[in-house]
Amino acid sequence: MTYRIDTKVVAVVSSLVGAGAAVRIVLGRVALASPVAIYGVLIKIGLSETLAFVCGVVFGPIHGFITGMLTIVVSDLFMAPGPWTPYISGIIGVVGFAGGLLNMLKVDPSRRIMIASAVLLTLASEFLQNLWVALFFGIPVLAALVSGVPSLVSALINNIALFSTLGLRAVQMIHDLVPLENK
Repeated sequence: MTYRIDTKVVAVVSSLVGAGAAVRIVLGRVALASPVAIYGVLIKIGLSETLAFVCGVVFGPIHGFITGMLTIVVSDLFMAPGPWTPYISGIIGVVGFAGGLLNMLKVDPSRRIMIASAVLLTLASEFLQNLWVALFFGIPVLAALVSGVPSLVSALINNIALFSTLGLRAVQMIHDLVPLENK
């Protein structure tokens, strides 16, 4: 099986990774400079999930996974990589992979589909992240889930807003940019 690499696709994926990582770095620094009580809320504002999902919708599950994973890895290299980096990058990669499932099923991403995807993927992502916290720090899972509620609410608001607006527009723009045979 041969796989043809298109430079336009590589350029778009790289741009999405770069934009997502840059926004995550800036917002991460703002969150770190903020009071501890709102750190968990601020850190959930960003583009990582949206851009990974968009890439998956446009180019398929592998591209979506790579975009999500690399966004986290690259941004963590500039912030503070730790034992969470592979786990979180995998979770965000799965968000991109899920976008690719829509691509494989030939589902046209409407506002309703984007909102439903944002809700389902955010709930799954936050559950998995809180599960990691519980296992890594040796605290009860329920305690981790309860303490993660403000972060969950922030992530839901962020992802619903971005998936249904910026995400939907980005899908349309990329479809216009990349020739039909690459979709």
